[in-house]
Amino acid sequence: MRLLCTGAAGMLGTAVREVYSQLPDAVWTDLESVGDDVEQLDVRDWTEVDRRVRDFKPDVLLHLAAETDVDKCESDSDHAFQSNAFATENVARACQGAGSTLVYISTGNVFDGKKETPYTEYDSPSPINTYGRAKLAGEQVVAQWLHSYYIVRAGWMVGGWEIDKKFVYKMVQLCQTQDEILAVDDKFGSPTFTVDFARNLPEIIGSGRFGLYHMVNGNGTCSRFEIAQEIVRALGKEEKIRVKPVSSDTFPMAAERPASEMLRNLKLGLIGLDRMPDWKNSLREYIISNAR
Repeated sequence: MRLLCTGAAGMLGTAVREVYSQLPDAVWTDLESVGDDVEQLDVRDWTEVDRRVRDFKPDVLLHLAAETDVDKCESDSDHAFQSNAFATENVARACQGAGSTLVYISTGNVFDGKKETPYTEYDSPSPINTYGRAKLAGEQVVAQWLHSYYIVRAGWMVGGWEIDKKFVYKMVQLCQTQDEILAVDDKFGSPTFTVDFARNLPEIIGSGRFGLYHMVNGNGTCSRFEIAQEIVRALGKEEKIRVKPVSSDTFPMAAERPASEMLRNLKLGLIGLDRMPDWKNSLREYIISNAR
């Protein structure tokens, strides 16, 4: 298999590179080149995307590149749509021309968060912030341009340790200096560990069943508060650190977040490919492996 990957230096890209490390025909790209392995490619540049895809002619293109800073997207909608929708259209058009299968990584942020149970692939998206609208627009252009594609929605992504700019790593750092941590208990989601996601991705691609999927870790519904509690337990600091539940109003943000980003891997389960482990087990392993 000939594989081309965008966003290869990010949280998920780093895990994907490890999974496909033995693949002889793989090209790894990102906005900036990294070392000898990751080449520079700006997916917002149609000419460069088209040239790179035509020259390499990948069987599969993993499109991981995206602007995932939700608040940045809210403050600069042009940047959000250029990075997450227009760039995805560039990639989809190039895949159409080269006959490549596209794998597009999306998000639970495409939902409005009003549903009390986890969202499935059959629920209708209705994003409430710019990031969600831009990612949904990316989904739509993939479906518009291609027949051979996989859209895979992830939940609250965890991975990469030092390059992780999200909740889990920030909480681990706070646990080094604080004896009380405030964590929101009125927002719910589904943790998705990059290593687990990357390991299960080849199963989906190899199935030949094109379409839309959710892929989050097992037993995958919880609040930020519950994650913070599990982090403290994994660090063995239950007696030293108190985790205090607070409302999301405690931490005002530029972009509104859905009350729920909970996802269910309904379709993966129906075709026997839901092998995502329990999120608590993955969180414990992640922290023990990295927090030295």
